[in-house]
Amino acid sequence: MAVSSITIRAVQALKSGEAIWDADHRQAVRGFGVRRQRDQATYVLKYRMFGRQRFVTIGPHGAPWTPELARREAKRLLGLVADGEDPADEKAKARMQAADTLRVIANQYLRNAKQRLRPGTYAGIERYLLVSWKPLHPVSVFQITRGHISARIADIASRHGKVSAARARTALSSMFNWAIREGLDIAANPVLGTNRPAQPGSRERVLTETELSVIWHACGDDDYGRIVRLLLVTAQRRDEVGSMQWAELNTSSGIWTLPSARTKNHREHSLPLVPAALALLPPRRTGRDFLFGDGPRRSGDPHRGFSGWSKSKAALDERIAEALGEPLPHWTVHDLRRSASTVMADRLGVLPHVVEAILNHVSGHRAGVAGVYNRARYATEMRKALQRWAEHVTALLAQKPAHVDNVIAGAALSDLRCLHEAVGIHS
Repeated sequence: MAVSSITIRAVQALKSGEAIWDADHRQAVRGFGVRRQRDQATYVLKYRMFGRQRFVTIGPHGAPWTPELARREAKRLLGLVADGEDPADEKAKARMQAADTLRVIANQYLRNAKQRLRPGTYAGIERYLLVSWKPLHPVSVFQITRGHISARIADIASRHGKVSAARARTALSSMFNWAIREGLDIAANPVLGTNRPAQPGSRERVLTETELSVIWHACGDDDYGRIVRLLLVTAQRRDEVGSMQWAELNTSSGIWTLPSARTKNHREHSLPLVPAALALLPPRRTGRDFLFGDGPRRSGDPHRGFSGWSKSKAALDERIAEALGEPLPHWTVHDLRRSASTVMADRLGVLPHVVEAILNHVSGHRAGVAGVYNRARYATEMRKALQRWAEHVTALLAQKPAHVDNVIAGAALSDLRCLHEAVGIHS
């Protein structure tokens, strides 16, 4: 064991098993040393704590550790000792915190969330945490600041819009709240205090008959096209139709039973499927539980039904713009549900409680014991209402706007004939 000034030349000259302890110069730090084990020289500090000698590793020689930088770190650690803190404990805590990266904590949170959230809700949160927040995955959750989060939210908003940014922010905040409740010693949720992107007000868009006709005719004979048309005919939610399973369907009686785990209000929902809806179901594929989708996006993931919503919607909008010569004013697939319920109530004379039953909304008409005992009557009224709605859709599709591209209209003609036959209209 040598006692001398620790310099780069001295460190490079060390042989395996040798050590140097800092001394013999004005800047020497007592207890600071360097030792070589095999091919690696490592800076260390020895000190006494509660009457016992302790060692703590500062770091290996090489970037970023030089003799001078390691010496300054040794001085800082001795300052902790003077204040009654053990540097070894600080190092262990730092290693533990460094291991708790955003990706690690996100995976733990998702495992918990998967057990308690609806599949559609879980899929959204998973996408935001694993995709939207990917740039921060290597960072320890103890080191993520409001500055990191604000910058990333702004980037998400510029690339994907304010709605996506707001939802990504909510997903991250929920994860941090869960982590703190799980015992991670994070001082505070760093998402709190960041600005929430402005959210658009509640949508009230009801599509016109011309718009509904154009959307229908532009749908392709593929999974997404069938889903969009089913959304219009059934007035159900996007993920409910996109993740439809054969086990939920009784095609002979024309009933689709959504389990409580797949509905927004966590209530089982039985919906009559009129012939127009049954005609839109795809052929059953061997070994497939879901009607739509091409399987899991990643190896080992469960199949959740259809994915690729954004790309498919963009492609549909392009076909609509090509047919009309201009884009359709902004619309979402949820507008189909709102349009169906509005027309049923306002134009077709369907009573409010029947519309609510079709939408699986629960209010005064359907709440409590009365709602349970009225299910059978609702089923009959729901089927009649949906049949009237299907006939209405078929009639408006037959009135093709003159400016719709003939190619799209011609491609949809066979589908329209099938729909005519399904609802009992013969040309």
